[in-house]
Amino acid sequence: MVKMSVDLDQTPRSLLVCDRSSFLNEKNRISSQVEQLHFNYKVSVLLPECSSAPSHLDAVFNSFNSFYLIRNMPIYELLDKHFLKTAVYQGSVYGVSYRTRIDEDNCVALMPNGQLSLSLDKDSFELLGAEGKPSRFNHRTTCRYVVCVDLTDSSMAPGGRGYQRLLTGLRSRLQLKTDFLLSHHPGGGASLQALLSRYDWSEHRPDVSSHTLTDLSCPALRSCDLQSCDPHSLLEWIGAVDAHISCENSSSSFLSSLVCPEPKTTVSRALSVSICGLLLPQDVHRLIQQIRYYLEQPRLESWVSLTVHGFVDSPVSWGGNEHGVLRGGENFYSLLMFHDHTYQLHLATGAHDTCPL
Repeated sequence: MVKMSVDLDQTPRSLLVCDRSSFLNEKNRISSQVEQLHFNYKVSVLLPECSSAPSHLDAVFNSFNSFYLIRNMPIYELLDKHFLKTAVYQGSVYGVSYRTRIDEDNCVALMPNGQLSLSLDKDSFELLGAEGKPSRFNHRTTCRYVVCVDLTDSSMAPGGRGYQRLLTGLRSRLQLKTDFLLSHHPGGGASLQALLSRYDWSEHRPDVSSHTLTDLSCPALRSCDLQSCDPHSLLEWIGAVDAHISCENSSSSFLSSLVCPEPKTTVSRALSVSICGLLLPQDVHRLIQQIRYYLEQPRLESWVSLTVHGFVDSPVSWGGNEHGVLRGGENFYSLLMFHDHTYQLHLATGAHDTCPL
């Protein structure tokens, strides 16, 4: 069952898609949705009635793939013949420009299917001289363009006309450089070493942090009822818990008006875990599988929440769809998993994104 809720009366507009199904259903959408959000910067997990993660979960939290930060990298390096052969053609490469703003700067993303996406201002687009199209988020005037190239297509084979035209544009005319986050699965650093050796780079492990909560007010969630809790209120509460914001607010409080949605209950303890970095969908898949195993064990509470946030300034969000951040940049999904293998999936986007279905 799918339910769509659109907040047209709020500014900025947001879109929330809600889905309820079972992992045992062969047509469930979890795998496809996890794979569609390529560029994840944060995963948050909430484990009710848990003060420390069991060993199998803790191992997954700390085994997310490492990633690399290349400083001031010319974008034409993504067309390097050796890089194409050892990385792009051999597996899933995830790359995104770092500390660039999608509403102001030139932004770049290299997707695991070999698609290179450039979100460029008008002057840069004209300098590049490549085929592109106006951004779907332009207003009265066209000030931003999108260039999408399939690096695995035969027309982009090194030495071909399309390849040479783009290479010349990036190397000689536009000369676009940016700090760049890069990861490769399954090749890892070995497949990237030739590229890394030419620039200032550093390897990073995702940052894992945990926080134990006591006497936490929680929504009384039921797997059989999608409407047991208002989805917007539920996501707001999950975000508040992750940010360590109290929802136990009195009417006289001026700090926050956030409250735990009704109906609610209280759990004596809960564990909140966050993982931050360039996080691969493959690692999120592994974590979901281990959480399902965790839920099969007898325990007081029978659900776990997992929230995955995409990079706010990535030029793409769901799949290869263009991403815009002018009014918020929401770009995430939240998964509630229950002991009976059912789940509730919430996918959220902001005003400048297409529907993530």
